[in-house]
Amino acid sequence: MASSDLKSAALMDQMKTHFSTDAGKALTKKIGLVYQIHIAPKKMGFNEEIFVVDLKKGEVTKGPYEGGKPDATFSFTDADFFKIATGKMNPQIAFMRGKMKVKGSLSAAQKFTPDIFPKPSKM
Repeated sequence: MASSDLKSAALMDQMKTHFSTDAGKALTKKIGLVYQIHIAPKKMGFNEEIFVVDLKKGEVTKGPYEGGKPDATFSFTDADFFKIATGKMNPQIAFMRGKMKVKGSLSAAQKFTPDIFPKPSKM
């Protein structure tokens, strides 16, 4: 992936590796959805970087989803995404506090949990 100043970009790189493991392959079978994630350095909507987490193919790519519409689209700041992905913030609480915005299928969004992310080795 192109270089990025986002802390979350390192997490996305780890996810790529995670999907090639047995645990990662089991996840793609279980979830089978496509998430588009917009991560902004400081304020949602500004200078966002877009990542696609494709749990149908088991891929993480940078840039908007090109295979139709993603099942759910999320917007976060870098810090909030990192907290959710590492399990330090509950996604439902983040949503209620406006730290996470969701578009698309809410049932698909509910499957977006810290479990889909690899447990970070020291970052």
